[in-house]
Amino acid sequence: MDADPRPGPVPDLAIVNCTALVGTAVNRAQFAPGATLEITGDRLSRIDANPASPPQAREVIDAQGMVVMPGLINTHSHAAMTFLRCAAEDVAVSSWFNDYIWPMEVNVGARDVYLGTMVAAAEMIECGVTTFADHYFFMDEAARAVADSGLRANLGWAFFSSEGDVGIERSIAFAERYNGAADGRITTCLAPHAPYTVNDDQLKLAADEARRLGVKVHLHAAEDINQTRSSIAARGQTPIQVLEETGVLDAGTIIAHGCGITDDDIPILAHYKDRVGVTHGPKGYLKFALGPLTPIPALQAVGVPVGYCTDGAASNNTLDVFESMRVTAISQKQLADDATYFSSGMALRMAGPESAAVLGMRATAGELRVGAYADVIIVDTSGFHCQPLHDLAGALVYCIQPNDVRTTIVGGKVLMRDRQLLTIDRVTLLAEFRLRAREIIDRTHGRTIQDYAP
Repeated sequence: MDADPRPGPVPDLAIVNCTALVGTAVNRAQFAPGATLEITGDRLSRIDANPASPPQAREVIDAQGMVVMPGLINTHSHAAMTFLRCAAEDVAVSSWFNDYIWPMEVNVGARDVYLGTMVAAAEMIECGVTTFADHYFFMDEAARAVADSGLRANLGWAFFSSEGDVGIERSIAFAERYNGAADGRITTCLAPHAPYTVNDDQLKLAADEARRLGVKVHLHAAEDINQTRSSIAARGQTPIQVLEETGVLDAGTIIAHGCGITDDDIPILAHYKDRVGVTHGPKGYLKFALGPLTPIPALQAVGVPVGYCTDGAASNNTLDVFESMRVTAISQKQLADDATYFSSGMALRMAGPESAAVLGMRATAGELRVGAYADVIIVDTSGFHCQPLHDLAGALVYCIQPNDVRTTIVGGKVLMRDRQLLTIDRVTLLAEFRLRAREIIDRTHGRTIQDYAP
């Protein structure tokens, strides 16, 4: 249990009378009932499992009967794609890209990315997500949305080689200009779309620039087994082998999806386990019937962190990481043919420390510990759908719904209190967003941003 007995400044915020999720060591969740958490500035400054006296904080939140846990981390998203939620359902993945999404995205402009990201931010705040990694376009507007909403984010401006040099130059410039923005809540990355849409020279340049700037490369790779087979047929290498050859793995990488990671790829990724992580969003994979899921057991066995993601709302429909955790736990048990595998503690560990590690934030996010970011959510477990609480960890994994998140705090700032958003004007935002959504889904122009041919 973390506690700092030394005198210091008066805490800005204290959360009292809560049951705190204080650890997931050896994949078993550990809770401290009746705990007090103190926040000074943007960090957790004290965690006391047995407080002897009331805290002397400037503000106190009484969380009697509730669970306090680290804010959730969405390790891969396209936040502004909220515009395209349910706009392309019940189609194969190739049709989803070529006939729907990429023709629709031709219509997306800078203002749209701000609006779409703000809607995503509101949804994530309400779902208990405090940090997200975003891979999209017009990212200066996404950064503005992050600054305005109060969330924490890792942002990358996506590019294709079909853009020539303009795309990668824009991605580099954005990463350099915005890293550390919004009082440090924004970090950046280089964001090539994928090995099948970005050539080796640009992948090498992205890796070099990422090393120069001290950021990661965030891209889609080995998204499904068909992409891997296509890569082997075309060039005799898996996508993961391409990333190693171009230096992307060495630079540090967020690998989106990885359902097509092969047995031969695992030792390669193990060599870079200190700087590489894989994102996992099973709902979308199951919807598209993509075949094998991300090989979580093999990756974790060699120390490569795997974190939950939602991808974009166009494919996943929601940005609810609790849902991603639940689907992961159930599907992993089914794949292993073992009901004892992927315990609730393991599921919560992947939501916290492992998801943080994917983004290079181990020990600073995803855990309640002194010195970590004060990114905290307060969850109400009193609903009928959680009763009785025989197993609190099990309830968090299998029972909790987004509306059970009562309060969301990022960097010590309350963004939602008792289900009321404090940084986003719901009515004004939705009025403009809904109007533009009708225009963005128009495909009569006959244009597209790219062809899906992995």
